[in-house]
Amino acid sequence: MTKHLTIFFSSIAIVTIAIMGYFAFWADGKSCGTTAVAGGQGSIGGAFELVDHNGVRVSEKDVINGLTLIYFGYTYCPDICPLDTQRNLTTVDILDEQDIKITPVFITIDPERDTIKALNDYVYASHERLIGLTGSLEQVQKASKAYRTFFRKNGDGDDYLIDHSTFSYLMDETGFLQFFRRDIEPEEMAKTISCFANV
Repeated sequence: MTKHLTIFFSSIAIVTIAIMGYFAFWADGKSCGTTAVAGGQGSIGGAFELVDHNGVRVSEKDVINGLTLIYFGYTYCPDICPLDTQRNLTTVDILDEQDIKITPVFITIDPERDTIKALNDYVYASHERLIGLTGSLEQVQKASKAYRTFFRKNGDGDDYLIDHSTFSYLMDETGFLQFFRRDIEPEEMAKTISCFANV
């Protein structure tokens, strides 16, 4: 076989493999915009033990039953968290209209101020299906590490702020599905989630 024929057939093989991979990608139901994650999708999420806004101890298995949207924030946040949380809750309402149920979860990164009572008030003022989670600082840090989020106290006294990452994570019982940056609109977010719901 000549060198040119070898290159030709090698090229054909590469193209064939690429096409097969393309169709496998779509046929496998992963055409919903799954984002590549360093370390693999399995590196996002994991075990945690926290306390919900009613004072009940829960694990990730109690909270993630079906499609679940997880956000790490704090109730004293002056700007970013309220906007992100409202965006997530608007997405939940859009999906409700499509008969797609998703559970919004708010995990505090400020357990010092976000007591059970503070979270309870926050949840009931926000959405009937919102779940608020708190715990000891160590428990919150463990959950944050599982989701590879970042937070750091900034300032002293009672009016300190917290620097933190702002991703929202779409999960189900099988694990991580997708993350959303804060610049995405609720309609686009709902479209992506509905794709996963119908896979």
